[in-house]
Amino acid sequence: MSYKIAIVGATGNVGRKMLEILAERRFPVREVVALASRGSVGKKVSFGELEVLDVKALDDYDFSDTDIAFSSPGASVSKIFAPKAAAAGCVVIDNTSCFRMEPDIALVVPEVNASMLKDFRKTNIIANPNCSTIQMVVALKPLHDVAKIKRIVVSTYQSVSGAGKAGMDELFDQTKSLFMNTNKDPQKFTKRISFNVIPHIDVFMDDGSTKEEWKMVNETKKILDQSIAVCATCVRVPVFVGHSESINIEFEQPLSVDEAREILSDAEGIFMYDEHKDGGYCTPIDCAGEDGVYISRLRNDPTVKHGLSMWVVSDNLRKGAALNAVQIAEELIKNYGLAPKMAH
Repeated sequence: MSYKIAIVGATGNVGRKMLEILAERRFPVREVVALASRGSVGKKVSFGELEVLDVKALDDYDFSDTDIAFSSPGASVSKIFAPKAAAAGCVVIDNTSCFRMEPDIALVVPEVNASMLKDFRKTNIIANPNCSTIQMVVALKPLHDVAKIKRIVVSTYQSVSGAGKAGMDELFDQTKSLFMNTNKDPQKFTKRISFNVIPHIDVFMDDGSTKEEWKMVNETKKILDQSIAVCATCVRVPVFVGHSESINIEFEQPLSVDEAREILSDAEGIFMYDEHKDGGYCTPIDCAGEDGVYISRLRNDPTVKHGLSMWVVSDNLRKGAALNAVQIAEELIKNYGLAPKMAH
């Protein structure tokens, strides 16, 4: 069986990464179509090492013979095209924030809640969670299964690639200009990102939190457990690729560091790298280009009755976005009966 695939937003950071990962993992592809806005028509993107695709206009595309659309064009675009594609029988795996909190649409991280895919045909749309949420719930699910999490306090250190190519360009250009003794004013970010950190991702909400923090709170509840209390502070840092998180977890039952380490070491998609010595921990540079969620600095949190603290790092373009979407598609094919429209 092979599938006709569309990549929506193919010229962006995540779209390009999706093409790369589909090729790497030898996804059963019959045909791949690269879609983007009219302004990108005529551009070319790579699929694997040998194939180059011409970008076509999303507006003109007929999804009726397409099996799966991997979508990362921005929420406002997804809102318009995804329901049309889904109505045409195409399964849309959407990486934007558009559908994540819709009650009838599954929000899925395969290592955590793949069973939510069982009713995928009801809407033909599956939501990919926020990058910072994905790596956190992968790290927390094995522990939650054993000792039930009561409360999470998380601070994130999120790379500029989470803000797209424009974010990466701004960090590069500002850093270069400072060494050249010139000044480049912020365009993508609210303050200078070079040699700085910015405690502000997405728009501010009425309660003083940001939309990124709101996403982490509500997506974690939807994916993991509605009863978990979550407090998040999301910070943009001058790193090109790789999100880091400092997480404090309060459990309902006792869980020792040694027990937690054993559970996490055996869990799917997680790599423990936690040695109490100089460099005995994972940083964004170490995880860039890698598929896993890396856990370091696992220790007791003595400020609550049953508490642990950990440091979690992952490549936000891979597991935090493109890889998770591809894994959802693999799961649909392997376990939930997604067959191609045209048998080959």
